[in-house]
Amino acid sequence: MTDPDFDLDPKLEADTEKLVDWKLSRVLLMNDRRFPWLILVPRLRHAVEPFDLPEAERALLWREVDFAAAKLKAETKALKINIGALGNIVRQLHIHVVARNDGDGAWPGPVWGSGTRVPYEAARLKSVVARFTDLLGRGPS
Repeated sequence: MTDPDFDLDPKLEADTEKLVDWKLSRVLLMNDRRFPWLILVPRLRHAVEPFDLPEAERALLWREVDFAAAKLKAETKALKINIGALGNIVRQLHIHVVARNDGDGAWPGPVWGSGTRVPYEAARLKSVVARFTDLLGRGPS
């Protein structure tokens, strides 16, 4: 199902931390402490749009997105989960899953393009990565 020659886009590589590989997707943490923010990247080399995926993989992608969103919402007690696949800067197919709360740094607007990314401090990043890796586990069954 996944491509052994899969490479993560350099921008995603630079802005995120790897959490886990699920059946289809690599799950990343956006390194921005302003927002609890996951990114799912199907490990398929040439996928740009969700409709580029065969039907079975597309269905699996949305099961993985739903699972990530539910886990993120429960963990953060977020008011709203934003899910988006923009791809204007990074063409590689990736799905953003962002926990939002009234009064966060971009509320009620979108997080994309809102201010400057604020990376986690090294020790905090390590603990957040461990917490989310444990929380997300092997993904949906």
